[in-house]
Amino acid sequence: MTPAEVSNYVDAASAALGIRLRQDHRPGVLRYFTLASEFATIIDAVPLQPHDEAATTFTPVEPREAEE
Repeated sequence: MTPAEVSNYVDAASAALGIRLRQDHRPGVLRYFTLASEFATIIDAVPLQPHDEAATTFTPVEPREAEE
């Protein structure tokens, strides 16, 4: 997204959600959404196949003890 698109998105999203964005917070919010947009571009570039699906369940496991 271009800086103007990010700014427009933040303005529209905050209005839609009824969130008043303080002016001193705006630069950080714009930086975050720019970063998120860059991550999305990288992820979107990865071709997916029909068998590529999100995991239905995440089951955490305890880490193994380091062997000495």
